[in-house]
Amino acid sequence: MENLLKVALAQIAPVWLDKQATLKKIEQTILEAAKEKAELLVFGEAFLPGYPFWLAYTEGAAWNLKVNKELHAHYARNSIQIEAGELDAICKLAKENNIAIYLGMMERAKDRGGHSLYCSLVYIDPMGEIKSVHRKLQPTYDERLTWAPGDGNGLQVHPLKQFTVGGLNCWENWMPLPRTALYGQGENLHVAVWPGGLHNTKDITCFIARESRSFVISVSSLMRTSDFPKDTPHLDKILEKAPKVLANGGSCIAGPDGEWIVEPVIDNEGLIYKTLDFNRVYEERQNFDPVGHYSRPDVTKLTVNRERQSTVEFKD
Repeated sequence: MENLLKVALAQIAPVWLDKQATLKKIEQTILEAAKEKAELLVFGEAFLPGYPFWLAYTEGAAWNLKVNKELHAHYARNSIQIEAGELDAICKLAKENNIAIYLGMMERAKDRGGHSLYCSLVYIDPMGEIKSVHRKLQPTYDERLTWAPGDGNGLQVHPLKQFTVGGLNCWENWMPLPRTALYGQGENLHVAVWPGGLHNTKDITCFIARESRSFVISVSSLMRTSDFPKDTPHLDKILEKAPKVLANGGSCIAGPDGEWIVEPVIDNEGLIYKTLDFNRVYEERQNFDPVGHYSRPDVTKLTVNRERQSTVEFKD
């Protein structure tokens, strides 16, 4: 039925900072979700190849520190350049299994020179086509030491059966204007991706759902020191101060009334499945719609710049 959508939340750990091994894990997860007839599969923020946890434990802000330079270089080598076809196998699996995917990843963007890293949320439709690449607008706190700020190009929504899906990275979900940019395009299934942690998802998930009268899926990764590959550069230095659990999950789903459909799941690794009924959106929009009948665009209106930013414009 077109009004029903089966979603899968991938609360799993990447093979930390290992691009090729994490790509294989993503492919295996797609096949697992497809067996359960999932129609939308979501991975956490920066899942490919992992979140830069080392920054908090290796004097990340120290100027010219060799350990941070070498870890950043390792991170860059294991980040994704979409233009080089590094997501082609994932796109092929999406098409073969008729499944849409939101994938949090580190993008080494060619259109910004190919050396800086962007925390990007990629949407791949059921035909295996990349429809949007949203670069996180503002990296949070220590993330700014390794991630570059993005732009508004990826503030886009996409049709999926009767739903209209959109997504944001981590603390972007606390930013009311980017949320409004998605609401205004008809979003009714909001995807919030996180590096992992109940502290991130327990409040904001239900809040966004109640504010927007939409379904909200929050997906977090897991990360434990036992997930760190033994060949990670400066692993001994990272382990000196890192806790055994860096990300405990907290993936969850809230309905358009702001109540839990799936309460936050802690520590368990695996796929979380749920079927959503679009009719619930219409039911809750009856009394409130933040960009429809309960809005006043004659009084307040948002302007969004979706131009992809680049330092150089060539006129040949």
